[in-house]
Amino acid sequence: MTQEERITLAERIKDVQAHVARAAVASGRRAEDITLVAATKMNDADRVRAAIEAGIRVCGENRVQELTDKYEQNAYAGADLQFIGTLQSNKIKYLIGKVSLIQSVGSLKLGQAIAKEAAKKGITQDILLEVNIGREQAKSGLMPEMLPEALDQLRLLPAIRIRGLMAIPPIADETTKNLRYFNEMHQIFVDILTKKYDNVNMDYLSMGMTNDFETAISCGSNMVRIGTAIFGARPYPVP
Repeated sequence: MTQEERITLAERIKDVQAHVARAAVASGRRAEDITLVAATKMNDADRVRAAIEAGIRVCGENRVQELTDKYEQNAYAGADLQFIGTLQSNKIKYLIGKVSLIQSVGSLKLGQAIAKEAAKKGITQDILLEVNIGREQAKSGLMPEMLPEALDQLRLLPAIRIRGLMAIPPIADETTKNLRYFNEMHQIFVDILTKKYDNVNMDYLSMGMTNDFETAISCGSNMVRIGTAIFGARPYPVP
């Protein structure tokens, strides 16, 4: 990266952090109550390191191979690393021990497979349950009515710990910014919280991306996944 590119990246990060802070305050919370996850997909190790130097504290990767490649290059030093993309069962083993949180657990079967792999390595893996709040056939995630069964079964597995919920609503229009889906997700989150399941901690409600994160925060999100607003339009070449 050139020095000019590094300056531009740092300015983008500062701008996003300011918007997150304002949205947090407007919703009656503090800036530090919102976790900003930089979606680092298709950004090489150098750009990831530069983002961390500029103040990013949490990185989220969408692809297992890309994560492992950059992990070997020490790209994430100084930041927390999470997985936020679609995950296949045969690739779980490459994540356990590297990521603090797997956000995209969209099925009971996947949660069970993560618990099995984590148990092999003697690790308790934190996860979020992904909810298909828009009920879109092309997207992964648990339908809202499937959540109680998934919670009942997964909370019994000692090698995983449920930390909250994640959602990727349908593409938002400029007027509503997915207000309906964000409100529905927050209600589901609160309902689970009040039931006080054992081994279930509703610490995180992960929703909101570049185009709608301020709306998501206003609806109760406390974790946003932002890529384009930080790194610019994709793609960037990855070695």
